[in-house]
Order: sequence, then C-alpha cells, then structure tokens
Amino acid sequence: MSKPIKKLITDEFATRFEGLTSLAVVNLVGVDAVSTANLRAQLREKDIKLTVVKNSLARQAFRQVGLDAACELLDGPCAVAYGSDSVVSVVRELLEISKTTKELSVQSAYMEGEVFGTESIDALSKFPTRDEAVAQVVQCVLSAGANLAGAITGPAGQIASILKTIEENEGGGDSETDAA
Repeated sequence: MSKPIKKLITDEFATRFEGLTSLAVVNLVGVDAVSTANLRAQLREKDIKLTVVKNSLARQAFRQVGLDAACELLDGPCAVAYGSDSVVSVVRELLEISKTTKELSVQSAYMEGEVFGTESIDALSKFPTRDEAVAQVVQCVLSAGANLAGAITGPAGQIASILKTIEENEGGGDSETDAA
C-alpha cells in the first residue's frame, strides 16, 4: 500500500474516531460475510458502529485523536466498535450477539483512559451506563427526601390522630350532657 493511500485511510480513521472517549475491540476471525452483515445491522439498530481496521493505521489515527492508551488494544485481526451512549452498552450488546455468533469475541475495551482486557470485559458489562448511574443517583436523592418527609409527617399525623380522638370523645360527652 502506498504512503498516500495509507495517509488517506489514517485520516479517515481519525475522522471516525474523533471525539471518542471509549471503544471496544472485537475479534471477527471466522465470522462469515453474511453473519458480519447481520452483525452490523443489529449494531446499527443500537447506534453502534463497527469498523474493521488495519492495526498500524488505526494506531496512527488513535494517536492523532488523543487515544494513545487505546493503541495497545489492537492486536491481531480486529475491528473497533464504538457509539451508543457508552462502551458499557456496546460491550453488553456485543456479548449478547456473541452468544449466537460463537466466532465473535470481545478482546478488550477502552473507557475514558482505562483499559479493560479480555479478563475484565464481563466486569465492564456489569457497570452501569451513564443513564443508569444518573437514575441511581436520583433514586438515592429522592429516597432520602421521602424518608425526611416521612419523618416529619409521621409524628405530626400521630398527634393529629390523638387530637381527633380526644375531640371526638369530648364532643360525644357534651352531646350526652346536653340531652340530660
């Protein structure tokens, strides 16, 4: 491959990877063309992109866009999966697809400066996505507020109930004395 062609491909990779903070590296060895097309279609539905890369050119592109730590992930024939709302959802989707496409495997992942190897991919898939983490924080805040409101209204409700019982007893006694 000539240097101008390599530069064009590297620039194209750099354009695709610009702004990424996370990605997954996938091994597609043994996956036939029909399965690859189906895989891409499934991923496209989830807003996940899959790019088969030449490692040396992808490393140059990673360096251009500031993903230097991700360069070590590229080993052997591989593809880069990215997109969706986070790499956690990308890895979850790829692991789900790999149950039916046995040849597909997730080799590694990169998330905001941290590298996840083959042994930690399952752990990464159990991380909460950004939306799930926000929901957990909101739930914690709301539950504390609900507990506080319950602590404030609980005793007040008990006092109101006692006062109502006293009022009913006194009111019932007055009506009996009025009748006599």
